Amino acid sequence: MFDTLLDVFWVMLWFYLFFIWIWLLISIFSDIFRREMSGIWKALWVLVLIVFPLLGVLVYLIANGKDMQVRAAGKMAEAEAAQAEYIRSVAGSSSSTADELTKLVSLRDSGVLSADEFAAQKAKLLA
Repeated sequence: MFDTLLDVFWVMLWFYLFFIWIWLLISIFSDIFRREMSGIWKALWVLVLIVFPLLGVLVYLIANGKDMQVRAAGKMAEAEAAQAEYIRSVAGSSSSTADELTKLVSLRDSGVLSADEFAAQKAKLLA
């Protein structure tokens, strides 16, 4: 199949370039549909990328390369904030023993807990 090591090198190089090309197209298409622009502009960019792929990619990267990074970083920050909010909501409140004792004292003082119930809850909390 491969006569020389140079043939293997060329096949690997072309595979690498093909992989990078697919990754670049996916990144650009996702950026096109993520952007705030009219449907006509989106359709024109897609048409340019399909008809003139190399020229379209180069023009898009020159025109929107920095904005692509800003939009991607913004999406990552939104996702990180949403994840952090979800973790906080699932974790609930992590009150300390002192906070729990303060709540017990306020319940005892308001008459919700009797002295015996307060002592039992306090012993259970401190155990």
